[in-house]
Amino acid sequence: MDLNDTPEQAEYRTKVRTWLEAHKADAPGLEGPQPGHEEAFVTVRRAWQREMAEGGFAGVTWPAEFGGQGLGPLDQVIVGQEFQAAGVPGILDVIGIGMLGPTIIAHGTDEQKQRYLAPMLHADEVWCQLFSEPAAGSDLAGIQTRAVVQEDGSWKLTGQKVWTTNAHFASYGLILARTNSEVTKHKGMSMFIVPMDAEGVEIRPLRQITGEAEFNEVFFDDVHIPADAIVGPVDGGWMVALTTLLFERLAIGGGSESFGYRADRFAKAIADDPVASADSDVRHRLGKLATDLLALRYTGYRHLTAIERGGLPGSEAALGKVTAVKAAIEAGDLIADVIGPEALAEGEWAYLISFLPGLKSAGGTEEILRNMVGERVLGLPTEPRLDKGVPFSELKALEREGAKS
Repeated sequence: MDLNDTPEQAEYRTKVRTWLEAHKADAPGLEGPQPGHEEAFVTVRRAWQREMAEGGFAGVTWPAEFGGQGLGPLDQVIVGQEFQAAGVPGILDVIGIGMLGPTIIAHGTDEQKQRYLAPMLHADEVWCQLFSEPAAGSDLAGIQTRAVVQEDGSWKLTGQKVWTTNAHFASYGLILARTNSEVTKHKGMSMFIVPMDAEGVEIRPLRQITGEAEFNEVFFDDVHIPADAIVGPVDGGWMVALTTLLFERLAIGGGSESFGYRADRFAKAIADDPVASADSDVRHRLGKLATDLLALRYTGYRHLTAIERGGLPGSEAALGKVTAVKAAIEAGDLIADVIGPEALAEGEWAYLISFLPGLKSAGGTEEILRNMVGERVLGLPTEPRLDKGVPFSELKALEREGAKS
């Protein structure tokens, strides 16, 4: 790895800084939405993303034909570094630009790309990811939301999704639904684009301990989906979903510093207390989580190097997400121990301590991700699977029989 800017990267960094100097006065603050003021927050952040897109700093790695810059991942990192240094936020629609847009670029039709990508890039239409269900989170292939094909080729969608970020102000969602129950569970799913204001869609906010309602549960009651809303092949939705999940795990793990999970940030809070900063146990705990975060930074550099050379990070990217969240939670616990109960009063530490536990489930639970790394990276034996080779309809029957017994 060469961590120094090439002449081209140094020139691009200067371009980003120059743009920020001219536009950062337009930027909103870094704080999240306040309860009761979510609509105003979204309006301001939409305008800022639109300004970023017009400047060429949203969708940096998207192909130029879809409004992006066609640049590499290191250029995206430069943008993130400079925006963070300037103290201004990035895009509003991280899920759309970072995960769903790339999925549509990889698997969507030409018509879908032309229709949806430009409004997504400019935040005219925000998107949400409709994957998790009450009985299918980490075991995503166990979803029960179903889409039934109609005589005219359209689909009827019925079911429930949960933990859906931004559904309350999203225009569209990318939803994974079961289209065939007579094959094994990984083979009978399809991916669809669904309008969030369609008849039969009901969105209910889930209030968090932070006071926000960032997540939602979404119900679908015979929602009509046109035939051209499918992304990828019928019954081939699992491979489409894997594309989304790869980008999600990279965003959570590789983006830990942009989320503010940096060892120096946590060290400063502890250094303000001279007694705690001299305590050997406190120093040991800080050293451990700082080591994890520094290791994660350089693992991220290796991923970027692989991508820059034309490769793709494998399942080991999942461990980045696990490490980032665990270390940040441990940092919050340490700061609470040092500062005391006032750490849970309003402020940055109270928000971090309250928000982070929920992030453990985003992109897959730690147990699922560790299994993935163990099996696919380390070559360890796979866990016993009773559902292997069994049609999904028979699995549900087995579950019912088990419940009766």
